[in-house]
Amino acid sequence: MIKKTPNPVDKHVGSRVRMRRVLIGMSQEKLGEALGITFQQIQKYEKGANRIGASRMQQISNVLGVPVSYFFDDAPGAETARGGLSEAPGSDYVVDFLSTTEGLQLNKAFARISDAKVRRKIVELVASLADVEPAAG
Repeated sequence: MIKKTPNPVDKHVGSRVRMRRVLIGMSQEKLGEALGITFQQIQKYEKGANRIGASRMQQISNVLGVPVSYFFDDAPGAETARGGLSEAPGSDYVVDFLSTTEGLQLNKAFARISDAKVRRKIVELVASLADVEPAAG
């Protein structure tokens, strides 16, 4: 049996569904219930194993409270549609990071820090731990 590799866009869209779902604290079961499907189907969507149809995408965007376009932000191949001005290929690491539990926890906590100087110091600390230079900004 030949194993089918998910289409990169389907995988990206699925990861954005997962990222948004986790960000708002919704389980796969709850999303499935809202859509009238099983959590296993949600898992398949999130992994990109199953393609999400247009009407289902509209339902998901309504349940998760985002426009349909949210799921396609930074999708593979999108740079040609924007005249080549998007981020370089490989920027999926941000989506990958935010799709993890740790990434979401870190992002939520970091966003709650109101002092810009403290946020900058945290960036410097993490950059030094990772042995990289922090980006100017």
